[in-house]
Amino acid sequence: MKKVFIIMVTALLCFSCKNQKQETVQVQDPFDYNVEKFADLGILRYQVTDWDSLSLNQKKLIYCLNEAALEGRDILFDQNNRYNLAIRRTLEAIYTNYEGDKTTKDYEEFVVYLKRVWFSNGIHHHYGEEKFLPGFSHDFFAQAVKALPDSIVPTREGQSVDAFLTEITPVIFTPDLYAKKVNQDSSLDVIVASANNYYGESVTQKDVEKYYNAMKNPNDSTPVPYGLNSRLVKKDGQLVEEVYKVGGLYSPAIERIVYWLQEASKYAETAQQKQVIDLLVDFYKTGSLKKYDEYAVAWVHDTESMVDFVNGFTESYGDALGIKASWESVVNFKDLRSTALTKILGDNAQWFEDHSPADPRFKKKEVKGITFKTITTALLAGDCYPSTPIGINLPNSNWIRKDFGSKSVTLTNITEAYDKAAAGNGFNDEFVCCTYEKELMEKYGAQTDNLHTDLHECLGHASGQLLPGVDQDALKVYGSTIEEGRADLFGLYYMGDPKMLELGLLDNEDAYKAEYYKYIMNGLLTQLSRIELGKDIEESHMRNRAMIARWAFEHGKKDNVIELRKENDKTYVVINDYTKLRTLFGDLLAEIQRVKSEGDFEGAKNLVEQYAVKVDPELHKEILERYAKLNIAPYKGFVNPVYEAVKDANGNITDVKVTYTEGYAEQMLRYSKDYSHLPTYND
Repeated sequence: MKKVFIIMVTALLCFSCKNQKQETVQVQDPFDYNVEKFADLGILRYQVTDWDSLSLNQKKLIYCLNEAALEGRDILFDQNNRYNLAIRRTLEAIYTNYEGDKTTKDYEEFVVYLKRVWFSNGIHHHYGEEKFLPGFSHDFFAQAVKALPDSIVPTREGQSVDAFLTEITPVIFTPDLYAKKVNQDSSLDVIVASANNYYGESVTQKDVEKYYNAMKNPNDSTPVPYGLNSRLVKKDGQLVEEVYKVGGLYSPAIERIVYWLQEASKYAETAQQKQVIDLLVDFYKTGSLKKYDEYAVAWVHDTESMVDFVNGFTESYGDALGIKASWESVVNFKDLRSTALTKILGDNAQWFEDHSPADPRFKKKEVKGITFKTITTALLAGDCYPSTPIGINLPNSNWIRKDFGSKSVTLTNITEAYDKAAAGNGFNDEFVCCTYEKELMEKYGAQTDNLHTDLHECLGHASGQLLPGVDQDALKVYGSTIEEGRADLFGLYYMGDPKMLELGLLDNEDAYKAEYYKYIMNGLLTQLSRIELGKDIEESHMRNRAMIARWAFEHGKKDNVIELRKENDKTYVVINDYTKLRTLFGDLLAEIQRVKSEGDFEGAKNLVEQYAVKVDPELHKEILERYAKLNIAPYKGFVNPVYEAVKDANGNITDVKVTYTEGYAEQMLRYSKDYSHLPTYND
């Protein structure tokens, strides 16, 4: 649960218009960052800088880790919804075999819908969680499916095409069926109301909580993450875990992941890295969460290797109760030029912990093993593709973080791609109130944005501790929002500390104000452009930012710290006292750390429900209208580079070449052809 996603003032976001026609920007050269636009999405590409500086052995290692990453793609599709693979494969069959008129509105909308399914790894919006509906007609879909050879329609065994259409059509077209991938409405049964595939269709929230609570020992100081790598189903009335492992659920894909990890092990840079890879293989073979924790500890200790990776069932955002983990992978290597500067944070971690405004009971007496580096991303996969975080902090186990530490990374070539692709889009002119703030953001915005990410990942998530006996899942549906808020507040509080100047992380005492202004503007105003009019805020990161900004606004009213000013029928944020705003951030950080450390469910519920969920409809309408005029693709994702292994006559790899010319649809279809090993139905 330790990710930061891009929060760019140049890409803050409107809800999808399902009738918007496809727009494509042709790539003119290998380093054109903008690839394509459709619906509410912009497709970018990133450069793998310094690739040629790597040794042949490192390139071979990355090549094998890349292949292991790509082999897990179908797992995520199936985790997101039980029908995703059937729908994707049907749409791809139509796309590659269609012989009708491709100039019709139905066909154009069909292409947009398919590209959205690819982007979201399924039929639900990757950020908003709601199911997006197609702009083409039922008749078009039925006729297109019936025009396919029966052999390529992904029917169930013995199922006719007509019966297949009867089953699959409502899943695509009916708004209320599988309406929300993750439903966090605490008044509902969040398991029954969520459309993901982590639980069998007859499993309830009460079932889940009773089942996993029975496993937990409050006196266990090293608890495994129960349920992380399984689907919980009912068989003959009994709850049973279907474990993700070789020989278990998702075995065909996991076997391929294991094969490539074993190949990667041959090129490990150090004995420690080889141990990491081998322990991960053991975990995939056994499904043992004890083995998973062994792998996580070994991974934390692998600090010398140039090449690194994440591969596995990692983040729990996709489960409303935060128990089950989605599959993801990122392959990377150190950005040596930037890592030296950010290492300063890790070296001073104890100072930051000691000076936190939190109650001393909730602070770590000894901060251990914080490793921070900036990385060059080599490949994105699973739940990090096409949409990706810009920072990652792992492992998620509280006891491992306390006893052994954690590793944090910032994806520098990804943030660079965002910045260069979004230059000059007019956002600041529309939403930033004053010349002073505009100048600060233009001069320091990129620097402070990266620093906030570094503080969030390296120190924020690694800070604090649970009181003895507190269950790390005690906050349930509110856990992700509270944890992201805790890390964001840690970064915001210290952004304005003189320590930033002392350590050389900032060179101007007012630079932090650029991040403060952008954050409050985003939380109060501009992130509303990501939400469909009339909807609540659902996604955990958006809730976190709304909670912080609205809490600070309300608690600063008596001193007029933050003002919402109306000029020419446009609402702007005005910050009248940055010093008092920092104090407010510290006060809220102390309270959220208390909630986390004590496992105070009611306290978490009150903060989230009061400040993070509901939306002012008039303000929402205004922001949507203003944002629409900018014609910015609101959400961004990436195509990966293509890696080609050059081999000699004996099959030995002599080089690995990287190219950047593959298009979005071309890449998605290639991945579906080369890395699709799961059966269509895993239910």
